Amino acid sequence: MHFSTKTIALTAALALSAVPAFALPAQVPSNQGTAHIPNNQGTQRAPDSPGPPTTPGPNASASSKAKAYGTYCKAESKKHVDGQKGTPFSLCVTAMARLANEQTRSPSKACKAESKKHVDGQKGTPFSKCVVAGAKLLKDQAQS
Repeated sequence: MHFSTKTIALTAALALSAVPAFALPAQVPSNQGTAHIPNNQGTQRAPDSPGPPTTPGPNASASSKAKAYGTYCKAESKKHVDGQKGTPFSLCVTAMARLANEQTRSPSKACKAESKKHVDGQKGTPFSKCVVAGAKLLKDQAQS
């Protein structure tokens, strides 16, 4: 290859790599027709509604608690740990029930049954994950 052929090939490669940078941005949909949607997006209840749905207590069945508090405890492992009663997930769900029914207002007290041992390859401990989930539950309860 001659110098001019190399220069042309290099220029073409650079031009092709720069095309996505100069491409036109995708069209952003307008906000037309959404002015009637409130800012709360349905998180606040109407004044005439009967109130918040009842949450299962700590002595309720495991399936009803898992449906209600499982979203807060989804970071917990569902594998049984030897020497511990229940799984980290089930212990977290029970702790969320204690917090929701105001048996305690402290996530660390509610999660005291969780293991504080660190597992290699995982972020945090079951206890720390439960405390974070409890703080989120209390925050969500305060907002509603």
